[in-house]
Amino acid sequence: MRKLLTVLATLAMLSLTNCGYNAIQNNDEQVKSAWSEVLNQYQRRADLVPNLVNSVKGFAQQEKDVLLGVTNARAKVGSIQATPELVNDPGAFAKFQAAQGELTSALSKLLVVTENYPQLKSDALFHDLMTQLEGTENRITVARNRYIKAVQDYNVGIRTFPTNLTAMAFGYKEKANFTVDNEKEISSAPKVDFNPAPAPAPAK
Repeated sequence: MRKLLTVLATLAMLSLTNCGYNAIQNNDEQVKSAWSEVLNQYQRRADLVPNLVNSVKGFAQQEKDVLLGVTNARAKVGSIQATPELVNDPGAFAKFQAAQGELTSALSKLLVVTENYPQLKSDALFHDLMTQLEGTENRITVARNRYIKAVQDYNVGIRTFPTNLTAMAFGYKEKANFTVDNEKEISSAPKVDFNPAPAPAPAK
């Protein structure tokens, strides 16, 4: 009896392997890992916002609308529960992406405003914050690209025969991915030129 159970267990394992079950598990873990890194980098950016707003406020208090826009956008991002399960809910994922896009847009407007304040651009604290922000935006782009690739591999896998049969049997469904809407703008890291423009040549 014990030998029979061992044989059946072995056959079951081979069956699961051949039908793509293990591949689904591997791809699913890759998605979870990539998603975790996306969240880490977005959180890093959100943590920079309060200090950045305070730094700008010290030099440009009159820019209340822009500063409020950044603060509100950050609050909206923070109100979304970015759990690992979020990638399985297209509606919730779309809200998450939209909120992050609003924060990106608000930060871009803030950077445009700072161009009008040379003293702010030369401030050491502001310079350090902007360097951190630009580095974070670059890491966000890398993390997003890895997540997009991981989700593509997972989604293609569960749609491919015979793995699709296994996916249906175990309830695995396609995961949400970032859309291409405004992808170029969202993925672009903020650029700040800390070098003053050269003085015009004297007229001859």
